[in-house]
Amino acid sequence: MRIFDFIFSLLFIFNLFFGFYSKDFNSSDRDKLLLEIISYVIEKGHYNPKDIDDDFSKNVFNSYLDIVDGQHRYFLKADINNFNRFKTEIDDQLKSTNIDFFNLVFDNIQNRINQVKEFYPELLDKPFDFSIKETTSLNYKELPYSSNLSQLKNRWRKRFKLSTLDRFVTKKEQEILKKSKDSSYIIKSDEVIEKESRAVTKQNIDDYFEIINEMERKDYFNVFVNSVVTEFDPHTYYFAPKEKELFDTTMSGKFEGIGARLTKRNEKVKIVEVILGGPVWKNNLLQAGDEILMVAQQDEEPVDISGMRLDDSIKLIKGPKGTNVILTVKKVSGTVEDITIKRDIVILEESYAKSAIINKNEKKFGLIQLPKFYVDFKDYGERNAATDVKKAIIEFKKNSVDGIVIDLRNNGGGSLKTVVDMTGYFIDEGPVVQVKSTGGRKEVLEDTDPSLLWDGPLVVLVNEFSASASEILAAALQDYRRAIILGSDQTYGKGTVQNVIDLNKIIAVNQHGDLGALKITTDKFYRINGGSTQLEGVKSDVVFPSRYNSIELGEKDQSNPLGWDRISPATYSSWTKNIQYNYITSKSKNRIDNNPLIKLILEQGQWIRLKQNDFNYNLGYNEFINERDSDEAYSKKFKVLEDFDSGLSIKWLPDSFEIIESSEDLKTRRNRWVKSLSKDMYIEEAVNILNDLNQNLNEFISSNQSK
Repeated sequence: MRIFDFIFSLLFIFNLFFGFYSKDFNSSDRDKLLLEIISYVIEKGHYNPKDIDDDFSKNVFNSYLDIVDGQHRYFLKADINNFNRFKTEIDDQLKSTNIDFFNLVFDNIQNRINQVKEFYPELLDKPFDFSIKETTSLNYKELPYSSNLSQLKNRWRKRFKLSTLDRFVTKKEQEILKKSKDSSYIIKSDEVIEKESRAVTKQNIDDYFEIINEMERKDYFNVFVNSVVTEFDPHTYYFAPKEKELFDTTMSGKFEGIGARLTKRNEKVKIVEVILGGPVWKNNLLQAGDEILMVAQQDEEPVDISGMRLDDSIKLIKGPKGTNVILTVKKVSGTVEDITIKRDIVILEESYAKSAIINKNEKKFGLIQLPKFYVDFKDYGERNAATDVKKAIIEFKKNSVDGIVIDLRNNGGGSLKTVVDMTGYFIDEGPVVQVKSTGGRKEVLEDTDPSLLWDGPLVVLVNEFSASASEILAAALQDYRRAIILGSDQTYGKGTVQNVIDLNKIIAVNQHGDLGALKITTDKFYRINGGSTQLEGVKSDVVFPSRYNSIELGEKDQSNPLGWDRISPATYSSWTKNIQYNYITSKSKNRIDNNPLIKLILEQGQWIRLKQNDFNYNLGYNEFINERDSDEAYSKKFKVLEDFDSGLSIKWLPDSFEIIESSEDLKTRRNRWVKSLSKDMYIEEAVNILNDLNQNLNEFISSNQSK
């Protein structure tokens, strides 16, 4: 039974069961009903539902408190001791739709927030003394809860002082710069600069509590629900009505903003993806791993977003086309910069496949960069990833290329059908991926077309952000020994499939308002060799180190991921052409080992990890400046990596589809893309491998012809 058949049956059962609920519920009854519906959907629909027991209860307990007060700046030890009696009872409460634990935590957090609102103004009334040597730690996981209000106040004071010191340093340097440009300019005194900086901190915290005041009971309950559902796996998630609307907007592929995807972990908002074609990408302003500290609208003071919900941070960053937003960003190199970004419409066009021809030593090589496996689910005949790649390959053949690179770096996945079709371009026919669904049913998805579009040398580029569908393509081509996989140690490791269920369709007569939706894990991917791509991802045949090697980014680093396992392999035959893979990969590894820049890349990765794990901050001016200057000086040694240029001759191929933007805009984008390719060490090595494969193939053909 296919997944949509299962969902239909599930909804039918729910309509029968819950159709009798027609009375008017208060918010508490609605919450209980929501828990009951979600629990049933997960029990019947999740790929691998967990036992709801005491261990489950403890995890939900810790997860919910971590979200509500992850920075330990509200609750006291006495509060936690009071909550502890529920630590092993949440499982029993869920089964009986009892929400006493939630109600207790909600009442307590409201009381503590009100207490902090009462005392924080006095902490910002007096000037901070930056000559005093003291430090503060932002390692919240190791930071104990305060024993009393006095300790809590001191924690807030240090946080305010750090924020004010950061602004004080910036403002003071701006004053010095103004003086250097205009000798008549009178520099503001340190007292004035400190007062101005402290005023900004005060305004930011006022704005923060204004947002907190707007949060309703249902917002906290939605957080509680997700503390429960994400315990099953990191991709099962409850969408409250507002979040579902945001999800639908994102899925439409067109929005107004800066063109970057954000995540929040350990109270830090970070860039996880720069969207091709967006303002950030156009101007090369940010990169994955950059941390956003503050957000300011044009002609307004910046707002500290560290204590905000991710959704609230995104709301500040997004905005109408043509308006400016100023982000205070901590770069992966450790430097802190204010970056002005003009918002624009982020168009899907630059998320489509792009192709180019690379010339080296009188040989031509084709490159296809595929950011996602896109598709119009309403009409597969419309533009999709598979048909675009097919058109590119046909163009490559017209240009007599000697090999092809498929770049799947940063490809987060997409349509499974396009993966199956695309794999078929490179093999005669056969299985591509195995899918195991809820209930244990296994299905083998195959390429049934015996035709072969490209039988020449093939390299697939991957990195730590290649996930889901991109891992299926890489795994299939690797299992067939059809391509050499070049990139990070392993890909992301997301081997699961999710479906979104509209909870409003479950109840026949719904008088409780919009219930939102549940994204639930229903399937698991397996390679044709039987191994899962979950957690382990796809391990590269040739590893090319990156700055992210030392950073925890993959599925295995998430909370509650499903485990790796193996099923029986599908029946398939390896690629028949006698390519000496061990010889080719050893040549590539030797080139990488002898590349003087590789050690620098590894050193940069280790340094980034070191800085990310440094949670201690100086609150004295001299110590703060010395540490910052030291970081900036050390980061300069990595500039040689940015200056790298392979010298490859690259020409982009025109798209086969009409472009919405003007041709000049497209030309500018493509030229910039080509320039970035020439500075890409991974592309250079992929071309070297293709060259080796091509030479080996010619030797194989010559050998057979002479027999």
